[in-house]
Amino acid sequence: MFDPNTASALRVDQQDGKYALDARNVTVTYNTDKGPLDTIRNVTLQLVPGEIYGLVGESGSGKTTLARAIVRYLPANGHLSSGTVKLGGTDLLALTRKEMRSVWGSKITMVHQDPGASINPAMLIGDQIAEVARVHLGMSKQQAQARAIEMLSKVRMPDPESVAKRYAHQLSGGMLQRVLIATAIATNPQLIIMDEPTTALDVTTEAVILDLVRDLLKEFDTSVLYITHNLGVVARICNRVGVLYTGEIMEEGTIEQVFKSKLHPYTRGLLGSVPRIEASKKDISLCAIPGFIPRPDQLPAGCVFAPRCELVEPACEEKRPPLVEIDSNHQTACRRWEVLQHDADAASGVCPARVTEDRELGDLVLEARNIKKYFPVSGGLSSFWKRDRTVVKAVDDISVRMRRSFTMGIVGESGCGKTTLARCIAGLEEATSGEIELEGEILPYSVAKRSRETLKKIQMVFQNPDASLNPQHPAGVSVARPLILLRNLSGKEVRNRVRELFEAVNLPENYIDRLPHELSGGEKQRVAIARANAADPTLMICDEPISSLDVSVQAALMNLLVDLQESKGTSYLFISHDLAAVRHLSDWIAVIYLGRLCEIGSAEDVFVPPYHPYTEALLSAIPIPDPDIKQDAIRLRGSVPSAMNIPSGCRFHTRCPRKIGEICEQQEPPWRDVEKDHRYCCHIPVDELRSLQHGFLQKKIAGSGGDE
Repeated sequence: MFDPNTASALRVDQQDGKYALDARNVTVTYNTDKGPLDTIRNVTLQLVPGEIYGLVGESGSGKTTLARAIVRYLPANGHLSSGTVKLGGTDLLALTRKEMRSVWGSKITMVHQDPGASINPAMLIGDQIAEVARVHLGMSKQQAQARAIEMLSKVRMPDPESVAKRYAHQLSGGMLQRVLIATAIATNPQLIIMDEPTTALDVTTEAVILDLVRDLLKEFDTSVLYITHNLGVVARICNRVGVLYTGEIMEEGTIEQVFKSKLHPYTRGLLGSVPRIEASKKDISLCAIPGFIPRPDQLPAGCVFAPRCELVEPACEEKRPPLVEIDSNHQTACRRWEVLQHDADAASGVCPARVTEDRELGDLVLEARNIKKYFPVSGGLSSFWKRDRTVVKAVDDISVRMRRSFTMGIVGESGCGKTTLARCIAGLEEATSGEIELEGEILPYSVAKRSRETLKKIQMVFQNPDASLNPQHPAGVSVARPLILLRNLSGKEVRNRVRELFEAVNLPENYIDRLPHELSGGEKQRVAIARANAADPTLMICDEPISSLDVSVQAALMNLLVDLQESKGTSYLFISHDLAAVRHLSDWIAVIYLGRLCEIGSAEDVFVPPYHPYTEALLSAIPIPDPDIKQDAIRLRGSVPSAMNIPSGCRFHTRCPRKIGEICEQQEPPWRDVEKDHRYCCHIPVDELRSLQHGFLQKKIAGSGGDE
């Protein structure tokens, strides 16, 4: 396994042909209608065997383009216009297309973001892995099948023989990602390129996959180029990191060097954009990077980051700074790195403190009591005559209360019922039973039966703004629609209000006439937030509104939500699997597992032990962007059980790392009070659970201190 502490010595010993990957001065050019366009410029990447190299940057910075260029997998109009690429001494640029096909899949493999798009749905899982072994290793059919089972075992797939006989649609997202990793290591390649491999996974599944990748490298002498925008993941798994911005390396070094020194304003901006687990919206504003990443055909003459940099001076805009080596293997492309080195607060190094007044407890806005949502399962004509038909218990007796101008965060793995609960409150799904009360009024289950006044009071912001905005209508028309339908404003009033809403979400007035395809992902989500605010709602339901966005865009949107809440007094129901984002935004947090609440309390209390063992596992899995922090590795094995066949007793007992015996399997756990309004549902008493758990939040504040 590559040891980051000996990085300098290892790299000094490397001569030509000894690197696993040696890509030098790579420039990638695309032929366009306006002429040749350089999207990657003079980038050098060198990986030693067994090293995990993290490549980070915003969307559009060129991470995937660089990776595809290195392995010669660019589209027809793209090519390497300069530079050299060697894989273990082999000059890849000298190989023919036919020779490269033998390299792809044998010496170089890839693990993509969406495993569903990479796995053939018509082939058995075992056959797909075996095909790679037959083509690239020359194995017989029997040998290849045995190799497939072996690889599935290597990635700790439960019951590998059974999984090998299944199709992709019969596996969960985490299992599919394991299949991709098993396929990637089947030929024992020299280089694996992982392009956002855990972005779409739950935090618990992500933690297991990252542990798996790290452990596999102890056995396989393989190098990994790990592409991601998640800085916490990089800190957890990588040895070195390169920060890429619009096709150029801004900073490079070991994880400790880059994360501690941060000798480029862009690096500081990225790290300042990440919500901190020990601080909330009451304490700090996130350091969102101003502006947007420029297009390759509109680059400035000097430093490419100059238009967005807080430390910019005239010399920065005149000449592009070269990469300067500050320390052994630590480089930065900032001419003002000495200012950054001696000023810890420079260039977004520290998030500014937020000045807030203590808020009084507001009036009760929402009270959802004993909400259940059961979906009947169709089982053919025979099930029609059965008295007790099978049902999916998506939400099973959940109660929550929300007050004005406060945020309730809801967390849990995929399939736990978070979104179904929100849709029941919004009326998009009709609850099976329970009561939904908004400002003292009992609401009908169906949105179609709710009054116009109620529709104004509850609005939603969805995860994918593309699915929420009409692609044929300008953004201003989408924002104006609730003003026309719900508020009966005149044409002039609508136009004025639309301008105000765009200004409130920090979008220029000329964006009103732009179509959705002319906006970035963050800009589309701002339009969606503006539309949700158009009706002046009492309650806004935000369902994973930032999960697919860059960290810098996420920070800007979280700051926006906080500012809008302070100015308008709107209450948020914030749903996410990103616990750091939930911690930053929320006043109260509800933890849901398999359709039931297992813990609820203030954001501060839920992050301090004792907490439910499921909450403990979620906290342990959070990727923290700080290499000094040592986290307890509490990993959940297996998947969430089916909501059609919920386990008896405590429904978490099948995966619980603190299961105490048969009582967990046979009896429903009681609710236990920790502090005022902080409760969890578990058989383990408060004092006993507190003694078992290490202080997560205190441990984070203390750095690497605390119990191990």
